[in-house]
Amino acid sequence: MSDPIRILNLFTIMNRGGAETMVMNYYRNIDRSRVQFDFLVTREERGAYDDEIEALGGKIYRMPPVLPGYFKKHKDAVACFFDEHNEYSIIHSHMSELGYFVFREAKKRGVKCTVCHAHNAPHFKDETIVEKLKDVVRNYFKHRIRSCTDHKFICGVEAGEWLFGKKSKADFVMMNNAVDAQKFAWSREKAEKIKANLDLEGKFVVCHVGRFNTQKNHSFIIEIFKNIHDINPNSCLLLVGAGELEERVRLQVKSLGLQDSVRFMGLRDDVNEIMIASDVFLFPSLYEGLPVTLVEAQSSGIKCVISDSIPRDCIITENIDVISLGISAQEWAQSVLKYANGYERKDTFKEIATAGFDIKENAKWLEEFYINEHNK
Repeated sequence: MSDPIRILNLFTIMNRGGAETMVMNYYRNIDRSRVQFDFLVTREERGAYDDEIEALGGKIYRMPPVLPGYFKKHKDAVACFFDEHNEYSIIHSHMSELGYFVFREAKKRGVKCTVCHAHNAPHFKDETIVEKLKDVVRNYFKHRIRSCTDHKFICGVEAGEWLFGKKSKADFVMMNNAVDAQKFAWSREKAEKIKANLDLEGKFVVCHVGRFNTQKNHSFIIEIFKNIHDINPNSCLLLVGAGELEERVRLQVKSLGLQDSVRFMGLRDDVNEIMIASDVFLFPSLYEGLPVTLVEAQSSGIKCVISDSIPRDCIITENIDVISLGISAQEWAQSVLKYANGYERKDTFKEIATAGFDIKENAKWLEEFYINEHNK
């Protein structure tokens, strides 16, 4: 039996972010006797998924960060990597424009297939000076990487248009942010058991899953929850994730006297249980591509209250309420509170699978794509 094709995936770090979780969903379900995943990352510290990657047979290589001041060091390390590794015929970047230096070097070395994957459509209504400077750098590299890209993968059209341009729309390849929908399937028995384990019995539970960064809008989440809690003191907010703004959010929670009602759950591998045990998924992001967490939430049958900055192609079930970011936290709270007295919650597995977001068939599709590209 021949060795599997090895795919080199590009990431910053393999923590429990949306794109990382999506790739791990595919990795677990792909036939690893035919296709194996390796990872080139730009952080020295180990990520949350590193142990699992190595257990599944994957290799992890570490590069200097792709940041101003490190560009030369990064480029030199990439060149050295390709001096030592000529086994990769396919490179799949999940770093948007920041995969440019790897792609450029790969093409010099004759790598036959580069896949650039658009996971986000970044846009801010009110940008800071720092964000505007980042935009200048990002726009420069996103134009450069296009000439090194063989396949333009997207999670949603808006993300693709941002990274590749609207004129490239005909070349977009949709790779669904698929999840193990059966794992998230809701039942009353499961929900009651999990609520008991988490000491949430009798509470109105609101949850959010996302990295603590500007994009996810945590400060607004806390404002919304303050209004919810003022009306329903029996409410509880679960915040799953980690990130650079976590301490700031903790201070905000403390200043509002919400310490006993807001739980910082950290990075977890039981997000399915959190969603099954919760009553509303709150997601007022400033921007998104097509968030994996929102697919997971819909797979759990939970009511989702999301911002109007999130692309409409993320709406798979009828459980989505789209709310404008232009209205007040008090009005957002009312949209959440209308579910405080319960609602008819259903197993949505069939809807998710019919819409093409269950992982099993998607993994087969990706496996065949890689094999066909390798054999060209």
